[in-house]
Amino acid sequence: MRKTGLVVLTLALGVFGIITTEMGVVGVLPRISEELGVAPSTAGWLVGVFALVVAATGPFTTLLASAVPRKTVLATALAVFTVSNAVYALTDRFEVMFVFRVIPAVFHPVFFSVALTAAARLVPAQRATRAATTVFAGVTVGFAFGVPLTSYLAEHLSLAAAFWFGAGVNLLALLGVLALFPSMRSEERLSYGDQLLILRRPRLWLAVLAVVAVFAAMFSVYGYFAEYLEQVTRLSGSQVGTALMAFGIVMVAGNLLFGRMLERDPVRTVTAFPVLYVLVYAVVYVVGPWTVPMAVGVLLWGAVHSGGLVVSQSWLARDAQDGPEFGNSLFISFSNLGITLGSAAGGLVVSSLGAHRLPWAGAAFALVALAAVLLRRRLGPAVAAGPGRAGRSRGRT
Repeated sequence: MRKTGLVVLTLALGVFGIITTEMGVVGVLPRISEELGVAPSTAGWLVGVFALVVAATGPFTTLLASAVPRKTVLATALAVFTVSNAVYALTDRFEVMFVFRVIPAVFHPVFFSVALTAAARLVPAQRATRAATTVFAGVTVGFAFGVPLTSYLAEHLSLAAAFWFGAGVNLLALLGVLALFPSMRSEERLSYGDQLLILRRPRLWLAVLAVVAVFAAMFSVYGYFAEYLEQVTRLSGSQVGTALMAFGIVMVAGNLLFGRMLERDPVRTVTAFPVLYVLVYAVVYVVGPWTVPMAVGVLLWGAVHSGGLVVSQSWLARDAQDGPEFGNSLFISFSNLGITLGSAAGGLVVSSLGAHRLPWAGAAFALVALAAVLLRRRLGPAVAAGPGRAGRSRGRT
């Protein structure tokens, strides 16, 4: 049991390294623009291309990788991220860095899908949600510490040092997977056709709609976190940085809290989440102009925001129990689609109505998510995994 716990923590470390690689670039784009001699708008493509590749390729690459041993998939993905970070540190050509943003993006959804499924399989059924939540904690810790630390190293040491940090984290996770991860039994692998069958279920597509709407609700406002606090709350740049750090720290605790809630009553937790988000956005809108109340609002916002990851993944997984890794790849791809839609909607609100109206966009998407969840519940129980399937039933719907 102790070794299993170490394996789950190793997977969480891998997620932390991958999120730090994906999102750490956001905080060092000005340095990249300066040192590689490209315009800021050009450097910004390093962020956009990563998300686009993840959204476009996730289900296909995960499906193709389903015939490969799980340990090999995880180790290969971490090796690619390690090498990519090393290339970022060593190159002085933007074209090279761009290519090595595309390559790891192809492996990103594969690693997440396999890591989430493997974590749930490695523990008893009653602890599967907790194991997945632990892996997801790597995402929140990445936002809370990985991204700020990358920016700090770039500012106080060098841009190369920031990327060597990312390479080191991914290398450590790679060594952990090679040393600790067990071989998965061959009978747990599913044919391509068996996995694709889940796409025939209306329930699944309502769950997908809920995932897209939840992530749009999250990132239509979070994507403009700094703008909101600077323009509405009138905070300075350093105060915004402190608020971001506090937001990320609270996300870690909120992630664990929602994991416990899902273990106790998954259906009510999923149904309550968009309602909570509407209430949080109402608070953020009302207290936005006042510094001290908004500080409390940021903490509440961070605690609820973190739940969107594990709540939406758990909801979609209920209808992909007999194709869990393919289902997780759908989650990764469509969550990125939600991020894209939410960011676009938030940008439109900022330009046309002003930053103070951003919570309206988030609340609207949250209501769409609530409608999708309620419609999904009306269709009845999830389809249980059949004999010999890798998935696990996780209660009533």
